[in-house]
Amino acid sequence: MADPKGFLNHGREVAKTRPVGERVRDWNEVYVPGSLLPIISKQASRCMDCGIPFCHNGCPLGNLIPEWNDYAYREDWSAAQERLHATNNFPEFTGRLCPAPCESACVLGINQPAVTIKNVEVSIIDQAWDRGDVAPQAPERLSGKTVAVIGSGPAGLAAAQQLTRAGHTVAVYERADRIGGLLRYGIPEFKMEKRHINRRIEQMRAEGTKFRTGVEIGRDIDAAKLRKRYDAVVIAAGATTARDLPVPGRELKGVYQAMEYLPLANKVQEGDYVTTPVSAEGKHVVVIGGGDTGADCVGTAHRQGAASVTQLEIMPRPGEERNAGQPWPTFPMLYKVTSAHEEGGERVYSVSTTHFEGDEDGNVQYLHLIEVEFIDGKLTQKPGTERKIPAQLVTLAMGFTGTDQDNGLVSQFALDLDARGNVARDDEFQTNVPGVFVAGDAGRGQSLIVWAIAEGRSAARGVDRFLTGVSELPAPIRPTDRSLTV
Repeated sequence: MADPKGFLNHGREVAKTRPVGERVRDWNEVYVPGSLLPIISKQASRCMDCGIPFCHNGCPLGNLIPEWNDYAYREDWSAAQERLHATNNFPEFTGRLCPAPCESACVLGINQPAVTIKNVEVSIIDQAWDRGDVAPQAPERLSGKTVAVIGSGPAGLAAAQQLTRAGHTVAVYERADRIGGLLRYGIPEFKMEKRHINRRIEQMRAEGTKFRTGVEIGRDIDAAKLRKRYDAVVIAAGATTARDLPVPGRELKGVYQAMEYLPLANKVQEGDYVTTPVSAEGKHVVVIGGGDTGADCVGTAHRQGAASVTQLEIMPRPGEERNAGQPWPTFPMLYKVTSAHEEGGERVYSVSTTHFEGDEDGNVQYLHLIEVEFIDGKLTQKPGTERKIPAQLVTLAMGFTGTDQDNGLVSQFALDLDARGNVARDDEFQTNVPGVFVAGDAGRGQSLIVWAIAEGRSAARGVDRFLTGVSELPAPIRPTDRSLTV
């Protein structure tokens, strides 16, 4: 145990954010550099090293949280990063982007603020990079087997790294022009600077992983031919089919899917554009969808100089405390104020968009909405509550409905789908096609980054067993196990 009295002597402290007026003028991460290191030992000491560490159950990766908390308390950063990497290929991603279901399951959280597990995690890995403890782990020998990984998001990268280290020759295919999937083009720079991805890619290249960008399997390369070229295939293409809003005026200029809007801002940061082709500057912006992607749109609009930002959510505002239906240690739906919300804008709950109104040139100008309420378990419109709000740029951030089926990937492989439209797989993450595996959102549906990495690691074990008959990679999670995180 780190410190038997740590949770009694120290309160919860989290990473400090830069002043709003400063950070909205740039695209750097919102946190004050170095603000965690002076406090992280005390924060790690709050971990009680529980007899049954429910944080393990809260985390799909099975992170060894009490162990690396103890090392962080002792400031033994080398040992801490070794235990952290034992279950997680990319803790600098999860430490910045995960909503931390582990903290919701922390036993201390029953009657006190939970341990700052996420902040400890990111401190450990940042120290590891700064100290030079993160090195390539090339395999001692090659198996002679080849694997294609389709998609370079967290699931694809985790599977590729595990399989490369097991001795297989791995090529990652990415249809975008850079590696990273939604980590690269869906996550704004202010949430995670892309240098964190770049150095992991360099590590993986040094280990032997090959990367092929600008190649879409199903369009540029026939999926069946790819299957013949490689001994095994891992599909980690994500659930990229966005949920649309089929209301009158949807065709107006200025109404975009979030993943049409956000990548352009990231491409500016990559140097591809001087200014974004779709900017919020001087416009009244409406974001439809109250989740993390919606918050990303809010923060992006602030930095582009929007005249106003309004975020709409069809569901009622969540409470600030757990309700009876979401007891500890489940992951509760709580009212959350992200860094983007701290920067301004209005959040409107229990409303539904009825239609968009445009000008004579076909540009969106107003959004018409109506209040809704639950009656007999169904969302019902409230008569007399209709109104319109200015909307010169609208982003749809309402989630995703499944993997892309328009590019031929599913049909060319002849893959079975489950009832939710995801690629079906067994407990070894293998599809109905022998030698073809699936991991992450493509098989699970839209989910958390920790689930993507966990599934990538588990699919890698299934592939390794398929290729060699036995695997020394970590035991897989069950594809149908949603644990306590949903």
